[in-house]
Amino acid sequence: MLEELTIKDFALIESHYLEFNKGFTVLSGETGAGKSIIIGALSFLLGGKAEVSQIRTGKTEASVSGVFYIKPPVEVKPLGEDEDAENAYQWLNQHGIEIENNRVLLRRFIRDTGKSGAWINDTPVTRTDLAQFSAFLVDIHGQHEHQSLMKVPEHRKFLDSRAGINAEVEEFKRIFTVLVEKRKQLSEYSMSESERLRKIDMLSFAVQEISEAKLKKDEDVLLEEEEARLSSYEKIYSDVETITEILGNSENSIVGLLKKIKRDSSHLAEMDKSVSILDQRIESAFYELSDISDEFDSYKGKLVFDPSRLQEVQERLSLIYNLKKKYASSVNASLEEVFQYYENAQNFLNENADGNNKREKLAAEIKLIEKDVLQRAVVISNKRKQVAKVLSNEVDEILSKLGMTGTKFGVSIVEKDGTEAIQKCGPYGIDNIEFLISANPGSPLLPLAKIASGGELSRVMLALKTIFAKSDSVETLIFDEIDTGIGGEVAVAVGSHIKQLAKEKQIFCITHLASIAVYADNQVKIEKGVAGGITSSNVHYVQGEERVAEIARMLSGDSDTSQSLEHARSMLNKYCGGN
Repeated sequence: MLEELTIKDFALIESHYLEFNKGFTVLSGETGAGKSIIIGALSFLLGGKAEVSQIRTGKTEASVSGVFYIKPPVEVKPLGEDEDAENAYQWLNQHGIEIENNRVLLRRFIRDTGKSGAWINDTPVTRTDLAQFSAFLVDIHGQHEHQSLMKVPEHRKFLDSRAGINAEVEEFKRIFTVLVEKRKQLSEYSMSESERLRKIDMLSFAVQEISEAKLKKDEDVLLEEEEARLSSYEKIYSDVETITEILGNSENSIVGLLKKIKRDSSHLAEMDKSVSILDQRIESAFYELSDISDEFDSYKGKLVFDPSRLQEVQERLSLIYNLKKKYASSVNASLEEVFQYYENAQNFLNENADGNNKREKLAAEIKLIEKDVLQRAVVISNKRKQVAKVLSNEVDEILSKLGMTGTKFGVSIVEKDGTEAIQKCGPYGIDNIEFLISANPGSPLLPLAKIASGGELSRVMLALKTIFAKSDSVETLIFDEIDTGIGGEVAVAVGSHIKQLAKEKQIFCITHLASIAVYADNQVKIEKGVAGGITSSNVHYVQGEERVAEIARMLSGDSDTSQSLEHARSMLNKYCGGN
């Protein structure tokens, strides 16, 4: 949930700080006042395009920041190496970003030089990272970004949530992953016997060679540092000798001179207390430099040139160099790559010790798992097909109330191509799933992304979000252009639906219709003005009589007549409890 938003020098906004609450918030204002700038600023913050034209006239930098409350999940499951995060907490853990008090701070700027930057808390992130993370926080509808329902892979998730089979699909994914891994292992056995023996011989030699080297973690780095010290012995000794002579305890050394200064400073402090702090600082400097001098003396005493050790180090480095050349990506690679090669080679040798017997056993295991996978996939597919019709009817019913009578919603469930389990199934089952829509009576069902009208698209999203409100983890929804081409009873129905959805989500909606605005828990007004020859947009909450006046303006374009004010007051009392 978005709690705070700070906008500075973005488009027509000079500087604004807003706090937001739960529920339904309407953004209103006259045409051209800058309502869309708020959405533009949010889109920018969430990873949208950063353009120099977004910077306020006369300024060199635009910035937007926002504080988001993230509802903690029941548990944060650790992710595998190739797994994608399923919620904001998993994403943050995956990227090593800590969260405090269940809140994160997003910040982004664009300068007139074209340079831009972004952070999540104190961690700098790329625009791609920012967009990926913010997709867990906010959906913006009416524009063609940040729309999870426009992404076909998301359709499967929503359908599974409606069917209540998320846990079942996750278990299927686990078993499918085991199947993929075992087929990968089997491919290792598919080589000819001579190839297998040749590889075993090669890897056995590598394992023995690496094992006999008795390598230690980061040994190469430590040896290179030691070689540098031994090779530079004369220069090191000369520098240390110079340092100890200058610092030392002789009368004209730094420590010796500081000793004299310390004595005189102490006498001075006895006579004039105002310099006692300076006396203390001189005393501290004396003891600190004396200690440093002693440390350098000790270091100098330990310096010993050992040509035999230098040769030993160089020979060891040569051995490591040759091992890296054979078993790492390059001689400059980390020694860890050699350890990894050793581990992989050892695993291969262990797995291939039994030869054909192991291969036959693995092939039999795969057949059993394939059978299990296909059976589970069919069960899951049948459950999806059963709920698909229910979902279509639910969406159609809501759309008819939202002024889209005749519109038909559908779910396409098509079996994947292939003959074997590994081909026919994906990690989530046997189905390709996509949401379809027919916006006009008699028109064929087409992919959801084919809808052209922003207003139609937003109302379809509103219908789906109403149904999926409890299962969708995105907490904040923003609707723009939702009132395009509607009015009267349809607008009232839209407002009512948004109000209902706001019980589960935080909703922001730009609208020019009073019949939608009166349902809002909070109303923000955007006004445009000119000061000093520069146009600015002012953003502020409206409450009480000021909100009555704004609703009256939205009703008739006139907030001064008693009739429009009374009508506005009546609507607010009816739909929003007079707020």
